[in-house]
Amino acid sequence: MEVKEEKAGYMTEGKINDRINSAVSGRRAVILAAGLLILSLLPLLLLGKYNVMCIDDYDYGRQVHDTWQETGSFAASVQSAWKQNMEFYQNWQGTYISCFLMGMCPMNFYYGAAWVVPVLMIGMFAISSFLLGRHILTGWLGCEKTGASLAMFLLVFVFYQVIEAPFEGIYWYNGATHYVLMQSVWFFLLTLMSCMILTEKRWRAIVCCAVSAVLAAIVGGGNLVTGLQAEILMVFLVLYVLFEKRNKIAIAVIPLLTGSIGFLFNTLAPGNGIRGSLDTDEGYSAVQSVFLSFYNTAVFAIRWTPAFVILMWLALLPLLWKMAKASRSEFSHPVLVTAGAYCVLSAMFTPTLYAVGMTGLSRVDNIIQMTYYLAVLLVTTYWFGWFSHKKREDFGSAAASLGEFLERAGGRMSMVCLFLLLAVWVLTADKNTYTSVSALRSLLNGEGQVFYEEAMERHALYTDEEITDVVISPYSERPHLFSFEDLKEDPGNWLNLAVTRYYHKESVRLAQEED
Repeated sequence: MEVKEEKAGYMTEGKINDRINSAVSGRRAVILAAGLLILSLLPLLLLGKYNVMCIDDYDYGRQVHDTWQETGSFAASVQSAWKQNMEFYQNWQGTYISCFLMGMCPMNFYYGAAWVVPVLMIGMFAISSFLLGRHILTGWLGCEKTGASLAMFLLVFVFYQVIEAPFEGIYWYNGATHYVLMQSVWFFLLTLMSCMILTEKRWRAIVCCAVSAVLAAIVGGGNLVTGLQAEILMVFLVLYVLFEKRNKIAIAVIPLLTGSIGFLFNTLAPGNGIRGSLDTDEGYSAVQSVFLSFYNTAVFAIRWTPAFVILMWLALLPLLWKMAKASRSEFSHPVLVTAGAYCVLSAMFTPTLYAVGMTGLSRVDNIIQMTYYLAVLLVTTYWFGWFSHKKREDFGSAAASLGEFLERAGGRMSMVCLFLLLAVWVLTADKNTYTSVSALRSLLNGEGQVFYEEAMERHALYTDEEITDVVISPYSERPHLFSFEDLKEDPGNWLNLAVTRYYHKESVRLAQEED
């Protein structure tokens, strides 16, 4: 009887574990994770209705705005944006795609259209990151789709809560277009190139190749951080095809060629030399930049791994182990994969170190941070695949014990970690720590609305043709996420001059005490 009772108890515990594991990794969990992500993004999008133009939006949009005001023609405005783009190419910077898109700021056509910016930036970056991560998990690592979707929904959720610079990556059109939007295009491109290589259908490979060729040229004309990353990974993909799938070498080379031509057209622009001669910031040598990139990768990895992120990672470990163990893929080179991921991340720090001798540019860090989270997720899965496919005696009892623990109690561990994750998210003392909570706070306390009303009062002064010297009042309220630099009391400040030129005023300044 005692044996039967123990066996019955054991079976009951096993069933409980099975149910917990099923609940954690099943379709219901995917739906809940997707709902959590959407719920977390809603405050960010709703706060976007109080978004406004700022900083470089004025300088890059001035010519297009003038054309639109004079002609009311969208086609003429596009032509004006391209003309300005070519002027920048000759005299300032070679990023021909980014500069063109920055000239096409939606607020040039309707000032109240700034709410479109967070919709565009979050939509592009969240979707492209999700698709790329899910594709690598399923296509290259052999994971099942449901679990891969769950992992990516949670990853994107956590990223947007701890994003390095929310304003630069979500609300500021100019900065987000140059980095977040271009990185999104690159993620879409990498997903398409990977599909092109893995698919057995010829027509699908041809379609992916054609679209990839266009997107590669676009990425080549964007920021140099994304462009360099794209060049490195496209070369790796071509080398893989050369050794493993030689029959697809032609379609693999085409996107690399169009991307490389675009990247060279970007880097060799006459404007880059002119800008470099005027820039007082001195960068490091090429060799120093590379070494410092490896160092900074470790520094920023620590910075971007707070307790909130660690809880998410711990919650996903049982799921990643389960998917990797069930995979039929070969996980033969975990050290090489880890080293490769580290090198790709390090390469993203190199351009700014070489150009201006620094890291920590917040609008750049956003895209490196997301790439880091993707790399950690994928490398962890790869190592789990290697461990789970080896015999116990090949790697020692410690790793075997970890696998056994994740299989036995992993479901409970995931649920506890997710509960703690949500508790930290909701109950944090500083309501500006996590972006969604901060955005919700700004919506509920009315500071977003007050800020927007005052911004529209400024706009009314800017567009009043009878006022030539504009004096504006400081903002009395401003959402924490709208962390841009405001105009100054000095009308000669570069920010003031940008607004002055945009609205064709004699001067624009912030009110002084005597005003």
